[in-house]
Amino acid sequence: MGYIDLRSDTVTLPTPAMREAMAAAELGDDVFREDPTVNRLQERAAEVLGQEAGLLVTSGTQGNLVSLLAQSHPGDEVILEADSHVYNNEVAGLSRVAGLIPRPLPGDHGVFTGKQVEEALRPPNVHFPRTRVVCLENTHNAAGGTVLSLAQQREITTVAAEHGLRIHVDGARIYNAAVALGVPASALTEGVDSLTFCLSKGLSCPVGSVVVGSQAFIEEARRARKLLGGGMRQAGIIAAAGLIALDTMINRLAKDHDTARLLAKEVDGLPGLEVDLDSVQSNIVLFDVEGLGTTSAEFAAELHERGLGVTTKGASLVRCVTHRGIEVEHIEVAIEILEAALASRTHSS
Repeated sequence: MGYIDLRSDTVTLPTPAMREAMAAAELGDDVFREDPTVNRLQERAAEVLGQEAGLLVTSGTQGNLVSLLAQSHPGDEVILEADSHVYNNEVAGLSRVAGLIPRPLPGDHGVFTGKQVEEALRPPNVHFPRTRVVCLENTHNAAGGTVLSLAQQREITTVAAEHGLRIHVDGARIYNAAVALGVPASALTEGVDSLTFCLSKGLSCPVGSVVVGSQAFIEEARRARKLLGGGMRQAGIIAAAGLIALDTMINRLAKDHDTARLLAKEVDGLPGLEVDLDSVQSNIVLFDVEGLGTTSAEFAAELHERGLGVTTKGASLVRCVTHRGIEVEHIEVAIEILEAALASRTHSS
């Protein structure tokens, strides 16, 4: 069967239809707003998410930073979850580039509450930074792909609106969240000022993300993108794959959720491995190897040698991500590899 790569859904390759569309894409200079394929993608993305406008960016990290730059001033404070991607995995761009002060809140499966936001707000005082933005993540990467529900989001956006705060959503996998909840993706942007989603994860595109929001916000985001060197020229080659993805790749994400759930249940039955099944809500599975008396890095290296690619989180958690190209038979072989790795440990001890 060959190497089974569960490191991330970023390893997906473009479909034949995407490659054909990329080769035949109608092109222009996007900095002059003259690339018709980019314009169509931006319009289509905004339509799908119920927003006024969209902006193609190079990555989710750039999309998050562009969104924060467009809605804040240096020295402002941003409220975010303590394990969020924008806080932990984006090279501190929110502070280094945007000049923002992070206010991390502890979450339950990656989700904090409206009450926590309200309690974190600083009173008006010349000594304090102004709280400007609340950043949400849906699905939540580090929590294992957990989903922010409509009720949870509404509670937070209500508090934000009452206090004049902006809401940005790191929606790298927002379509996974929509499929998991059984709602249109546009439902997940209600009360939200900006959202970025990735084309290059479960949607199988080779590169790119899109930011959506109001027309006024997108104009500011376009300036921020230029500041970061993100103005591209004949970017329709990228956008063409994105258009195919939005039309054909969203509904199939349910299959990735099914294979993730199958993997989680099988792993949870293996000796020495533990899975929080409640956290397996989309296409990410975290399992704990502490019971084996080894580290996640050592175990991941062993699995790699046996033909199974995984990543690690901290000293004891191993992460697997399902995606297009991973079928039930790949999960079955992955379990066999895990069983063999565990058996070798038993025999050597």
